[in-house]
Amino acid sequence: MILTGHALSKQYGDLQALDHVDVSCESGRIYGLLGANGAGKTTLFRILLGLTKPDHGQVIINSKRKKPLGGIIEKPAAYDYLSARQNLRLFSSVQGAPKDDNTISERLESVGLPLDRHDPVRNFSMGMKQRLGIAIAMLNDPECLVLDEPFSGLDPLGIDSLLRLIRNLAFEHSISVIVSSHIVDQLARLCDELLVLRSGKLVNRGITQNIIVACTDSYTICGSGLSNYDWGNYEASIAGQCVTVTADAEGIGELIEQLTKQGLRISSCSPNINMSKLFDSKLV
Repeated sequence: MILTGHALSKQYGDLQALDHVDVSCESGRIYGLLGANGAGKTTLFRILLGLTKPDHGQVIINSKRKKPLGGIIEKPAAYDYLSARQNLRLFSSVQGAPKDDNTISERLESVGLPLDRHDPVRNFSMGMKQRLGIAIAMLNDPECLVLDEPFSGLDPLGIDSLLRLIRNLAFEHSISVIVSSHIVDQLARLCDELLVLRSGKLVNRGITQNIIVACTDSYTICGSGLSNYDWGNYEASIAGQCVTVTADAEGIGELIEQLTKQGLRISSCSPNINMSKLFDSKLV
């Protein structure tokens, strides 16, 4: 394991921000930290990065690299009045990383930023600022990348683009990535494993797909002709060309097979996650 946090706890006055949380991460895998605002995600990340000292527990980093961890906490670290190149050169100087033009260009290209932008970062979109923040966090090639709510403020296209970037970084650099969000769909599309925080406590952890399946008790199926199908054996709610059906993972597979045999064309089938299950009990 590159990074291990054992029994991490932190209290601010009467608020128990973290309550004996265990985390562990290995290279090449992406971990999602899911929780509502105030669940303790940022506090956990600050402890892992050494920015906040826990009241109890310890963080163990197993890395021989010059920079074991890199991260973005709350918002990308960049100077708005400088260009992307100037920001990277400045942070490279601070961290003792190479800062020649070729290396800076490689850094920009690695996160999908244009090489011909020389205007101040304040002119960048939120997605471009997030990419620059990741480029800064990746200076000196850390083994673990910690990203706190990186999708906040992005439009759907920006989210898709950032998802692809994070996947590529984990695969190409064989690093561990920990990403936090309060939106389960974003993490479900990205992460190998999911950690669920509620009020400072880790209430669920496991393979992302296993948790999603365990917490799904209905599916929304869309396609043509579904409103004419006999749903007598199912609890179903019809809305336009879509039907929401109560079923588990095994049952939905059988239902899709039945619909296909009837000649109905299915355009999509999406799980509806039961948030009470996800946040209230240990499932995996």
